[in-house]
Amino acid sequence: MSRPKRADMLDTLAGFRAEKTEVTVPYGLLKAARKTGHLNLSGRGLTEVPPNVYRLNKDTPEEAQQNVSFGESDRWWEQTDLTKLLLSSNQLTHLSDDIRLLPGLIVLDLHDNQLSSLPSALGELQELQQLRLSHNQLRSLPVEVCTLKNLCSLKLQQNLLESLPEELGQLENLSELDLSNNHLKDLPSSLGQLTCLQKLNLCHNKLSCLPDCLAQLKNVKLLDCSNNHLTEIPASLSEMLAMEQLYLRHNKLQLLPKLPAPMLKDLYVGNNQIEQLQMEQLACLTSISLLELRDNKIKTLPEQITLLNTLTRLDLTNNDITILPASLSLLPNLKVLLLEGNPLRGIRRDLLTKGTSELLKYLRGRIKDLPADKPERANEGHTAMTLPSQARVNLHDIKTLKILVYRNNQLSDLPPEMSNLTKLRSITLNYNRFKSFPEVLYQIVSLEVVLLGNNQVNGVDPCRLMKLVHLSTLDLSNNDLLKIPPELGLCTSLRCLSLEGNPFRTPRTAIMAKGTDAVMEYLRSRIPT
Repeated sequence: MSRPKRADMLDTLAGFRAEKTEVTVPYGLLKAARKTGHLNLSGRGLTEVPPNVYRLNKDTPEEAQQNVSFGESDRWWEQTDLTKLLLSSNQLTHLSDDIRLLPGLIVLDLHDNQLSSLPSALGELQELQQLRLSHNQLRSLPVEVCTLKNLCSLKLQQNLLESLPEELGQLENLSELDLSNNHLKDLPSSLGQLTCLQKLNLCHNKLSCLPDCLAQLKNVKLLDCSNNHLTEIPASLSEMLAMEQLYLRHNKLQLLPKLPAPMLKDLYVGNNQIEQLQMEQLACLTSISLLELRDNKIKTLPEQITLLNTLTRLDLTNNDITILPASLSLLPNLKVLLLEGNPLRGIRRDLLTKGTSELLKYLRGRIKDLPADKPERANEGHTAMTLPSQARVNLHDIKTLKILVYRNNQLSDLPPEMSNLTKLRSITLNYNRFKSFPEVLYQIVSLEVVLLGNNQVNGVDPCRLMKLVHLSTLDLSNNDLLKIPPELGLCTSLRCLSLEGNPFRTPRTAIMAKGTDAVMEYLRSRIPT
């Protein structure tokens, strides 16, 4: 027989279903956190931060209310303030104002949650150095965050930010700022006040231009602006003198940016709309090691590609290049050359599969096979194998681009008539036979770049060099300099000075490794008083 049903029978579980279970943290974790100052609550499925976490350093521990003796490891009165709180990979939708009860926090990790806003109380965490807010749903950043004077790292990638507060520039100690994967269309002008910044990530936003205020970021070493809507790069970016890595992939650039940044080693401009490489842009890349140009529309490589004598990796994958200049093989440090996806002619496909060294060897062979009496076409400049007496001077380059290139020849002097080139800005004389700094160059005050690497230069006159007030790049690497005059440190316009590969004893290698500024400071310290 079945039990009779009662119409008024109560649901015996109803009380449990209605009651909300309070989120708690295992007591052992809290006890350990009082000793170490670190509390890791990542990946625990939390929908809110338990109240006892906020009150960790306020409430009296349970041990204090028990009538027991304490060992050395259980002295609750010697607890440490919480300095590191990890709450990543939970389901937090909000953060309570009670966060102010943890003023000793140095690291606060809230990444990978569901936060759509932040409490103004965050501004009271004045000891905070690292704030990780990536992978949330933030649409704005509270102004109070900009008052955190000790903040060094701010991670905001993968949010919904459309703008940033102008007060951002108050974060005077910020060294790393990640704003990637947001909806930013512009940047606050105060960004230029972040003078301690070393890494700035702006990729995957909606930026159509970069503000000139970036030029004030003299310590930024890495700048990532990939996957935006950029059509050009402002010339002011060249004032970012410490920049070593620049990412400009997946934009709408039609020209290689003109960036005479003296420390720039890695330049990524793949997936743009670049159709040609111009000498003026190439001449600026005096320290370039890696140049990525893949997935563009480049049809030809200019002979001036040989200006990049520090280049070790060149990626030209998926362009429209049909012919390779033989002079490409004269790049002294090139180790990797990527050419897949180009409609190359005159080079067997099996040769391309043998690797860079075999391809460069083949191109060098083509230089040797060129007939010595082959006449030049009217639209061709001299090649790397042209003798100085036969070379054709490219007047267009001198008048329009203000650049003169005479590398890989047998020059030992320059004619005094060159002093008439009053608008010449850049001259390349690498791999010649100069035994001294060319006399006429001291008279061309418009010069900004002088490349004299791999010659036999044994001296330079710093007093006359100081008159070249626009000279910013001087390459004297791999010469015969037995002594570097201390007065060279007074050439204050120099931003890039290359002296490697010379037989001098001072400055020492350790000083040289610190860069141009350190070398110049050292030289000034050696000037007799």
